[in-house]
Parts: sequence; C-alpha cells; structure tokens
Amino acid sequence: MAITTAASRLGTSAFSNAAAIELRSNATQAEITLVIAAIYRQVLGNDYLLQFERLKGLESLLSNRNITVQEFVRQLAKSDLYKSKFFSNNFHSRFTELNYKHLLGRAPYDESEIAYHLDLYQNQGYEADIDSYIDSIEYQSNFGDNIVPYYRGFSTQAGQKTVGFTRIFQLYRGYATSDRSQIPGKSARLASELAKNSATSVIAPAGSNNGFAYRPAPRGQTPSSAFQGSQAFGQGRLYRVEVASISQPGYPKVRRINQAAIIPYEELSNYFQQVQRRNGKIATITPL
Repeated sequence: MAITTAASRLGTSAFSNAAAIELRSNATQAEITLVIAAIYRQVLGNDYLLQFERLKGLESLLSNRNITVQEFVRQLAKSDLYKSKFFSNNFHSRFTELNYKHLLGRAPYDESEIAYHLDLYQNQGYEADIDSYIDSIEYQSNFGDNIVPYYRGFSTQAGQKTVGFTRIFQLYRGYATSDRSQIPGKSARLASELAKNSATSVIAPAGSNNGFAYRPAPRGQTPSSAFQGSQAFGQGRLYRVEVASISQPGYPKVRRINQAAIIPYEELSNYFQQVQRRNGKIATITPL
C-alpha cells in the first residue's frame, strides 16, 4: 500500500504515484536518454553530475542494447565516479547504508546486514561487495534486467520489513537534496538504532512542510549558547528550544540551519522574535 494522504507532508509525492522506469525493447532514443538520467539520479543519490563525469562508454552500450539496465547499474556502482562520491570519503557503515538505498531502494533492516557487507568487503573486495547487491534475489525480483532501481521503502509490500519505512526517512532527505549535501555529513545515519535493534519516528525530509525539518546535532549535544541565550544567563526557569529552517534574509532557501538553545523564561519572547527575523520556525519548547 503506497503512501497517499501523507505524501505531500512527508515529501514523498515524487514517488507516491510514479511508475517504475523500464527500458523497453521498443524504446526510442529519447526514452533511452530518460532511462540513463534516471539511473544516474538513483545510483548517485541525486548528486549533481558534471558533463565530463558521465560514463559515455556505458551510455553507448546501453543505447545500442549491448548491456541491460542491471549491468549499467553494476558498472556505475563499481566505477571510480561512484567510489569518489561515496566510498573514499565516507565511513564504511555510511557507505553500506547508501548502497542499500541506491541499489536496492531501501534502508538496512538490522545490524547483521551491515556486518555481512563489511565482512564481504574485507575478505573479497569492493567489486564482490557491489555484486552481492546486484546479483541478489531481492534485486532480481524487484527490478529484473531492465527496471531502474527506485525507492521501495515508501510503500509496504511482501518481503519488506515495516521498520524499513521509518528508516528510509533517515536516508532520504527530499527530492531536491543529494546524498552528499546533508547536514550530518559522512557519518552513518542508522548506526545507533541498528545496534540497538530499535526504530525511530519518521523525520520528514527537508523539502516537506516548506522546508521545516529539525535534525539534532550528530552527537545529540545542545549548544550552551545561541542567539545570546545561555545556561548561565538569567535567573528564571530554563527552556530548551529547538529551531529549524533558520536562514538570513537574502540567502537561498537551501541554506538553512537547525539549532537548539537553552533560554531562560524571561528571554523567550525576545528569542522568538530573533528566530522569526531569521525566517526560522520553532520546532519544540521543553522546560528543563
């Protein structure tokens, strides 16, 4: 059952009613071009692709029907381009998360999946690890030879665990974002809950609700001061205030900051006014 009523609120409208993209036997050159663009977008996590980075040889092979979509995906994931974007500069647990997202369209289900791929990489190497996704029964049953992988985690279906639904939102941060431009950087998003075998609540993507999506700092630390508010300031009761979507006037809307601050009661009104002037939104207010 696909998301319908909550699609716009959760930022999944681009996928809720979209049909899978398939390279058909009678595809025109224009349709093949769209398939190639969809492969790049999915496998590269919507990262911007420069013209000189394109794998022209692979594109030509697919255009001439010498290889399948599945083989294009495999070779793209093994390419130096993919390695430079996701392997060389990320923790391995983050790299594995992204492989699940890019190649199988879902989030990892448990810690054993992370451990399996780490062990496979250490013992058999990078290419064997990539092959394990592409040659899996899961890949073949969902995408076959000529369907471009897509995000399956947004809908419930046979063989897919429910926990994957909440976890995919930790990895997917909106249709207009890329996997290399997110606030937490190169750290793993799911390491903690996979280790605890727990599931978090859905965190709506940054592109939903007019960009409103508070994300705490990677270490969960609240700054001691922000906007002149501090734990040492004032004598009244203290409040933890979480703010999302802060941006200075004139800045592009994509340049937004999430912040948490400890504010005394008598300074709350002044702080809220400062947040409004910075186009921010109050996410939560919690007494300490």
